[in-house]
Amino acid sequence: MRPETWTRWPAREGRAGEPSTPARRVLSLIGRAVLVGVLVWGTFAPGDQHGWGTVAAALGLVAALAQAAAFLRAGREQWLRSSLALAATLLATAWAADLGHAHLLANFLWCGLGLTALIRLPLVAALPVTALSLGSYALASGDGWPAVSATVGGLALFGYLLRLDGEAKGAAVRLLGQERAARAAEAESAALAERARIAREIHDVLAHSLSAQLVHLEAARLMLDSGADRARVRERVVAARRMAQDGLTETRQALSALRGEFTPVGEYLVGLAEGERAGLTVTGVPRPLAAEAGLAVRRTAQEALTNVRKHAPGTRCTIELRYLAELVELEVRNTPPRAARAEQRAGQAPGPAAGQSVPEDLGAGAGPRVEPVAGLAESGSGYGLLGMRERAELLGGTLLAGPDEGGWRVLLRMPG
Repeated sequence: MRPETWTRWPAREGRAGEPSTPARRVLSLIGRAVLVGVLVWGTFAPGDQHGWGTVAAALGLVAALAQAAAFLRAGREQWLRSSLALAATLLATAWAADLGHAHLLANFLWCGLGLTALIRLPLVAALPVTALSLGSYALASGDGWPAVSATVGGLALFGYLLRLDGEAKGAAVRLLGQERAARAAEAESAALAERARIAREIHDVLAHSLSAQLVHLEAARLMLDSGADRARVRERVVAARRMAQDGLTETRQALSALRGEFTPVGEYLVGLAEGERAGLTVTGVPRPLAAEAGLAVRRTAQEALTNVRKHAPGTRCTIELRYLAELVELEVRNTPPRAARAEQRAGQAPGPAAGQSVPEDLGAGAGPRVEPVAGLAESGSGYGLLGMRERAELLGGTLLAGPDEGGWRVLLRMPG
C-alpha cells in the first residue's frame, strides 16, 4: 500500500448521509428505536440491578449511547483526536458494563466500535481500535474459541468490505461530479462557439452590405450638394437599394444556414454563377456537406466573385467544385481578356493584376489594367479573404489566394 493509504480518511462521499425520502427517514427512526429498545431490554431484563444499581445502569446506558453518537459524529467530521478519545472512553464503558452484568450492552459497544472504526477512521487508527475492541469482546465472551474466532473474523472482514464499498461509492460520486462539470464546461464552450459563429455570420453579411450602401449613399449626397444630374443621383440610390436587397437576402441565407435549412452547395453555386455570368464546373460525385463546411464554400465563392466584380470587372471568371474522396475543393479563377494576355506575352509592361486591389494581406500580382467600378472598390470587403482563410483553418481546411496567369486564383480545400 502507498503511505497515504494508511493516513487517508475514508471518502466523505461514500458514507451514507441522512435518508433522502420521508419513508426512509421513518424506517431509520424505527430501526434506531428498536436498537435502543433491545439494549434497554438486554440491560434490565436479567433483573441483576436493584435500587441504586438500576439507576446506575440507566445512567450508564444513556452515557454509552451518547458516547457512541459522539464517536459517529467525530468520525463524520474527521476529528482524529476526538475519535480516539471517544474510542478509549467507549472501551472503558464497555468493560464497566460487562462487569456490571450488562453483557449485551458491552458486546454491542465492543463489536459496534470495532466495526465502525474500520468504516470511519484512517487505517492507522482504525486497526488498533478494532483490534482492542474485538480483542476485548473475545476475552470477555464466554463462547468457545471457534465461535469467537468466527465472530471476530467475520466482523473484521465485514467492516473492511464496508470500507471498500464506501471508497468505491466515493470514487463514483467524484467521477460523476467531474463528468457533470465537464459537461457543463462543454455546454458553455459550445454556447460560446455558437455565439461566436452567429456573430461572425451576421458581421460578414452586415459589414459587407452596409459598407457598400454607405459608399453609394454618401456619393448621392455629394452629388445632390454639387447639383449633379438627377439621373446620376438616382443611379446611386438604386445601387444602394440593390445592395440593401442583396444584404437582406444574404442575412436570410445566413440565418437559414445557422438553422441548417439552406439549399445544397451545388444548387447555390449554380444560381451564383448565373448571376455573375461565370462558368461553373462540378466534378466528382456530389454529396451533402456539413453545415459549417457548406457555409464556408458558399462564403468563399461569394467573396471571390465579389472581389472580381469590384476590382476586375470584365474579366472571365470560372468556378470549379470538386468532390474528392475525403475533401471538397472550390476553385475560383479569373483571367484577363485575350488581348491583355497577348500584350503580356509580347513583353509589354503589364498593369495591375485582376486581384491587385484585394486586401493587402493577400498580396498582388501582375495582370491587365482594369478600372474598378466607381466607388465600389473603396467600400472594402466585409467578408475578406483573410476572414475566409481563418474560417477554413478553424474547420481543418486551407485557403490559398494569389496571382495566376495574369489573373487571380482562390482555392479552398475543406474536409467533407
